[in-house]
Amino acid sequence: MRVFYFASLLFTASLVAGPAAAESPLLSERVSSGALPPSAERLPEKPLISNLAEMNRETGQPGGDIRLLMARSKDTRMMTVYGYARLVGFTPQLTLEPDIALGVENVKDQTFTFHLRPGHRWSDGHPFTTEDFRYYWQDMALNEFLSPFGPPEALLVNGKPPRVEVIDRHTIRYHWEAPNPLFLPALAGARPLYIYAPAHYLKQFHADHVDDEKLKSMVEEAGVRNWAGLHTRFGHQYKFDNPDLPTLQPWLCVTPAPSERFIFERNPYFHRVDSKRQQLPYLDRVIVNIASSGLIPAKTGAGESDLQGRYLRLDNYPFLMEGGERNNFVVRLWQMGIGSQMAIYPNLNANDDTWREVMRDVRFRRALSLGIDREEINQVIYFGLVLPSANTVLPQSPLFRQEYADAWVRFDLNAANALLDEMGLAERNEENLRLLPDGRPMEIVVHSAGESTEQTDLLELIHDNWLKMGIKIHTKPSQREIFRERLYSGEALMSIWTGLDNGLPTADTPPTELAPTNQTQPQWPVWGQYFETAGLTGSSPDVTEVAQLADLLQQWRRTSDTRVRNTVWQKMLEIHADQVFTIGTVNAVPQPIVVNARLQNVPEQGVYAWAPGAYFGMYRPDTFWLAP
Repeated sequence: MRVFYFASLLFTASLVAGPAAAESPLLSERVSSGALPPSAERLPEKPLISNLAEMNRETGQPGGDIRLLMARSKDTRMMTVYGYARLVGFTPQLTLEPDIALGVENVKDQTFTFHLRPGHRWSDGHPFTTEDFRYYWQDMALNEFLSPFGPPEALLVNGKPPRVEVIDRHTIRYHWEAPNPLFLPALAGARPLYIYAPAHYLKQFHADHVDDEKLKSMVEEAGVRNWAGLHTRFGHQYKFDNPDLPTLQPWLCVTPAPSERFIFERNPYFHRVDSKRQQLPYLDRVIVNIASSGLIPAKTGAGESDLQGRYLRLDNYPFLMEGGERNNFVVRLWQMGIGSQMAIYPNLNANDDTWREVMRDVRFRRALSLGIDREEINQVIYFGLVLPSANTVLPQSPLFRQEYADAWVRFDLNAANALLDEMGLAERNEENLRLLPDGRPMEIVVHSAGESTEQTDLLELIHDNWLKMGIKIHTKPSQREIFRERLYSGEALMSIWTGLDNGLPTADTPPTELAPTNQTQPQWPVWGQYFETAGLTGSSPDVTEVAQLADLLQQWRRTSDTRVRNTVWQKMLEIHADQVFTIGTVNAVPQPIVVNARLQNVPEQGVYAWAPGAYFGMYRPDTFWLAP
């Protein structure tokens, strides 16, 4: 049995007995007026103590605001990512440790017992207890209106949900008949699996807890279809778009949408403290200003953001350095943690019958990969600083093999043309474009989310070489929602997006990105939807190698043996390298991180990635503070 606890908790009793800690400037007036209890009474009995010395950071002082720039109102959800308060979370060493939970007992990845922190409260002061877990499970996950497809996939093993046992007010247990190694990593995700919800707040929108007439009136006032829509609108913890929804994150949104400026204030009941018993976060407010994604680099260079990585690119680095001298900020270069900076995704579920068969021929995907001059991309776009590579794990991962990175990445137009000829695509029209079996010229629209000129620049370089192969591409940018709709519907033949979210996995990391598991996977959205909905929608993979990936994922899930998991990972990576389901370009791209010179405790070096680190999240922004 593995039991996870923070060793620093042993010091909790002596800390709580010490002198009162400094109060946040934002909250001191509320405390003085009696509107809010002092911090010692707001904290759990056993708060999580952040040992800053072990993290090579300095103890800070509470107070101050910082500004961030985001491109859309929906980006309020990024504060859930950056805040990174999770039941269990990843450390910078990529180990899992308890956070919101006081401790977790894990027996063979089948039985998980969570111990909560007595006295822990939601941001509105209401106790956080196992009732919040019971409410999520019984009233949400098992409710046919709120969860029409049943509980989330990470809560199912062989299609079966767990047995959930509420032991007492602060102890809850989940048990499956077989191992569920997806469970803890899902709880720690950048977009986490929520297994709790603020029951005291959400019950007012639930049909089992509210009078029918009152609920009907609220539904009509909100302009939604039914009570389930009402509950979802006001209860979406990840989106962070309802200022009234209690949270456990370090900051809470106090600005209703829509807005061009969102204010996030410190959570007065946040569960973490420093070694001096000062309640975290140090920063009183995070102000998120909305701006066009194309303007964010310029605005950042003008000193309008105090902590910025999102929407910045390596080619912004020179003018950001110049702006730093004028506007008192520094520019650090972290490493991107994704498998490929940009990858091309042929849609194996495209609606077009002829194109779908072409896309499913591995010779076509290999030819496209051989037709990309990655060294040219490296020199022209990335100043020669990156690594040409397939879309695979990074060299820092223990799963890395050079042959996976090198598979089909050499620039060889002769070999690419030979593969296309071998497929029977040798006939060309007067424009020298190859013809499909039905006689149409081989012209492909490559869809993008339109959020970066980097994608356009890269596709322009690819365009010229693919044209030499007799294939013409057109770039079609659109808003992200429209982009995804075109993928889901099968309208998009091909798309461009970043590569593997997690380029730094270990054998114990779930290999879900390598198999069809989610509708958002651009290379096989229909197969991903089938897995995501437990077969209720979508369709099962009918390509042998993809079905094999799905089987291998299940093998990984059924074992707790790290050696067996390593073998599964290697086989899945080998299949991807051979089959080129996604066409990688380059990786190891430095990511500019702009930091206000007064902002302390931001690491000099770090990995900037959605998974597993939630961008800034695993570096604990609640410990960042402003020097005078």
